[in-house]
Amino acid sequence: MAEKKTDKQVVYQIRVQGKLDDRWPGWFSGLAVTAENGIGNPSVTTLVGSIDQAALRGILCKLWDLNLTLISVHRVEADDEENKEEMK
Repeated sequence: MAEKKTDKQVVYQIRVQGKLDDRWPGWFSGLAVTAENGIGNPSVTTLVGSIDQAALRGILCKLWDLNLTLISVHRVEADDEENKEEMK
C-alpha cells in the first residue's frame, strides 16, 4: 500500500563533504549551515532545519548541482501531530 502524501515539516540533518560558509543558508531554505574543518580528514558541512519533502528534494538537487558528496540525510524529529498518529 502506498504511503499518503504529506507536506508536514520535519527536522532533517544533512551532511556533505566539503565546506560551505555562512552565506549559504538563504540558498538552502533557511537551514542552519555549520562547517567543520577536518584535521587530516576532509571538511564536512552540516545543514539542519525543519523542511517538507519538496524542500528536501530541492536541497538535495542543489547539493548535487554544487558537486558536493552527500554523506548522510537523517530525519531528526517529526512534528507532534505525526507522532500522535503513529501511536494510535
